[in-house]
Amino acid sequence: MPQPEGGDAAPLPARPAPARLVLVRHGQSTWNRDHRIQGQLDPPLSEEGRRQAGVLGARLAGRKFVGSYASDLKRALETAEVIGDLVGIRPEHTPALREIYLGAWEGLRTEEIAQQFPDAWAAWVADPDWDVVPGGEGAANFDTRVGAALDELLKRHQNGDVLVVTHGGVIQVALHRIVGRPSRGLFPFKIQNASISLIEKRNGRMVIGGVNDIAHLEETLVTEPGPS
Repeated sequence: MPQPEGGDAAPLPARPAPARLVLVRHGQSTWNRDHRIQGQLDPPLSEEGRRQAGVLGARLAGRKFVGSYASDLKRALETAEVIGDLVGIRPEHTPALREIYLGAWEGLRTEEIAQQFPDAWAAWVADPDWDVVPGGEGAANFDTRVGAALDELLKRHQNGDVLVVTHGGVIQVALHRIVGRPSRGLFPFKIQNASISLIEKRNGRMVIGGVNDIAHLEETLVTEPGPS
């Protein structure tokens, strides 16, 4: 094959690695175990949650992360710290990655909400919407907060994998932004404890690379998804 002038053919230029957010939902908390609404209240990981975090960290061990960020709520921060010990990176505390604030519903079970707030609960059951939660943060504020936080991470890291340990509602918002619709409180994506979801930015386009990857967990270790 003819060679270009100047000697051997030059290799094709390497494509830059995409900026990729590795979105991790925290491990099981004591309130996940007890089926209580958490919102921005701050229960720690359960013993099972710490085990889940360790299994997840072992799966991620050896992967190079250019940054690590975590909600400053205990269940997320503890998960990130367990993972960080195994992958060799410490998380930056990031309050903007907190779960949605759920006002008067925080700390209650669903049956208690139905008893204490029957009209609001009936509205939620008929058409889930964060705006019906008494005293809550609301859908628009939550979407704006999470969107700004994720945009800042992608601005800060133009290439490479970024570990983001956060909450189910935050990951729902991240995925909804890519498909072009607001979350409002709908949870069409199943986001389980200690799961991995991926979003990446390549050549200016945002794509979903994976949702609710729990290959590192056994089915019996997985808790139900919800606003936590």
